[in-house]
Amino acid sequence: MNYFHHSSALCTAACTISAVILLSSCNPSQSTNPEPQDKDSQMLATILDALGQQGYSQLHMPNPHELAAIPQDPNNRLTHQKVSLGRMLFHETALGRDAAEDVGIGTYSCASCHHASAGFQAGVQQGLGDGGVGFGVRGEGRVISPDYDPTEIDRQPMRSPTAMNGAFTPVTLWNGQFGAHGPNVGTEAQWDEDTPLVVNYLGYLGLETQAIAGLTVHRMAPTPEFFIHMPEYVALFDAAFPDVQEDNRYSVEMAGLAIAAYERTIMASESPFQRWLNGEHSAMTSSQKDGAMVFFGAAKCGTCHNGPALTDGGFHALGMPDMPSNEVLDATGKDYGMSSADAALGRGGFTGEDSDKYAFKTPQLYNLEEARFYGHGGTFYSLSEVVDYKLAGMSAKPEVTPYLSQDYDAVDITEDQKNSLLRFLQEALYDPGLHRYVPNNTVSGQCFPNNDPQSSIDLGCDDPLPL
Repeated sequence: MNYFHHSSALCTAACTISAVILLSSCNPSQSTNPEPQDKDSQMLATILDALGQQGYSQLHMPNPHELAAIPQDPNNRLTHQKVSLGRMLFHETALGRDAAEDVGIGTYSCASCHHASAGFQAGVQQGLGDGGVGFGVRGEGRVISPDYDPTEIDRQPMRSPTAMNGAFTPVTLWNGQFGAHGPNVGTEAQWDEDTPLVVNYLGYLGLETQAIAGLTVHRMAPTPEFFIHMPEYVALFDAAFPDVQEDNRYSVEMAGLAIAAYERTIMASESPFQRWLNGEHSAMTSSQKDGAMVFFGAAKCGTCHNGPALTDGGFHALGMPDMPSNEVLDATGKDYGMSSADAALGRGGFTGEDSDKYAFKTPQLYNLEEARFYGHGGTFYSLSEVVDYKLAGMSAKPEVTPYLSQDYDAVDITEDQKNSLLRFLQEALYDPGLHRYVPNNTVSGQCFPNNDPQSSIDLGCDDPLPL
């Protein structure tokens, strides 16, 4: 996958002349879609001016059902059997077998911190896996279990990034520490054998590496008991990995590869902007189109937010606040091989390079309306706050000022332009059907994404079923 920083000089007035032609050329059904209007031509010309024609083509997401079109790890080719297994495992609370307390066994899953109702993020500032109870409506009701010592809780020093649209970047996490390729080539000295970073030596891309490491970090494992209690999973692993030797077929590695395969298919492909890119010109409202032109034009957001997920996959220092520390939120992140101090350094905390200090991965921008917290520390509580911060071009942390990204400058736009920009971010980038990626049930039949008594009530499940 290629990632672009484009010159605004790539398109001239000729872009406007060719806009209708380009819009029509990406339209899969000319007979059912209206002809492009002047604003469609203007919007396309603005995108081309910001990104160039190649950059424009990179904005399109593939069809999630056309697996061959999805960016994938050559060592983990996508198959429907593998994706189906990963979808099940991602939501399977019975996989949570390594809980710190017996009361927590079988009560959490990957989806505890990455569920569809919150745009595959957590519904709380700091995701809670093992040791969390409750769900609420969109995950906002998740709290620390009274049966756990706070030091036993599975939580990290960063806001949980979304599990959606991850197929378009080669490394994962805010500091990009997982993945053996792309920007992580040359960081081998940091792959400490005493931390989950050792999984990088398996040679996979970021999603695969994180999924494998994350199963252990987050206390989930397909143990022999897991298969004994649910032999149906044996058949699912057999179908997903028929060419893998049996002594490795039912392993954490294969479970992680299946989960990563599923995650690669989760994308906001039915959002109005994606539909517009595919030629459905009426998918976006006039005000949303105005906002897109501000995004790619006056506000210069496309400098870093480009590609299918509207992220360049790079790392930028913007000086945003870190997650606050107190008795509830204090997290060492030790299970991911980093201290809170390292986490605050972003990419620099992983690479050790001075030039990487305080730089965090550019986030994807789809379905942010479903999130309640923004920034790597979850310290912004609305998209409007984030937009105001970025437009100001200032650092909230004085120590970051010398390291601020060269692409981070103050931008002056009108209040009307800001309102249009927010409509684009909130509405045009919102896919309303993310539950299409969620199974109706799991093999265990347990409640998901959580299976504790309070979550069972919140989610309308029957009594939670212990494994």
